[in-house]
Amino acid sequence: MAVPNYFMGIFGRSPFDPLQEHMGLCERAAAHIEELLTRAGEGTWAEVERIQEKIVDLEKTADEHKRNIRMRLPRGFFLPVARADLLDLLTRQDKIANKAKDIAGLMLGRRMSFPDGMQESIMSYARSSIAACRLAHDVVRELDELLATGFRGVQADRVEGMIRALDQSERQNDEAQVKVRAELYVIESQLSPVDVMFLYRVIDWIGDLADHAQRVGHRLEMMLAK
Repeated sequence: MAVPNYFMGIFGRSPFDPLQEHMGLCERAAAHIEELLTRAGEGTWAEVERIQEKIVDLEKTADEHKRNIRMRLPRGFFLPVARADLLDLLTRQDKIANKAKDIAGLMLGRRMSFPDGMQESIMSYARSSIAACRLAHDVVRELDELLATGFRGVQADRVEGMIRALDQSERQNDEAQVKVRAELYVIESQLSPVDVMFLYRVIDWIGDLADHAQRVGHRLEMMLAK
């Protein structure tokens, strides 16, 4: 059964619109990691700083959206989805932007780049994480259609398929991470131990982008199951 449109009349804008805008900001922050890694590999640190500032700005804007959503999200009986579920989804989305900011800040602060022999694999790995974030954004953009269909029927089945694709993307990202870590292990004796420690940290954090994206999908899957 479709959810009546009077929900929109009661609450003004759909509660999903700002959530979708927030997720878009988080995805954009993550997407900049690809260019950040490229410029770091080239050693163009002024460009790295420019990209880092873009990521910081996106993260700050996402934080502002998060605060506004928390303050304005209705507490009333007629909210079509549990308020706690939406707030949990918001938190999971926000971690994507936060992690992108962490990656950019560490790489700029330490003037870090991956060894030349790892450039192809690290870029492929980063693109895999970014793809997972993009899939999570695609799923979040389906919330309005899910509301219109009462979180049931063909639309719900379609979203469940998208979530399965997101799970597969995250598994592929895990495989890419194993490859990158193995490549670093082979050459780590040639590098400063401190540099090696931070390179492994960045590898882990890039993987966290995909993990957080998957958790966004899992929260939506739980909402579908209710």
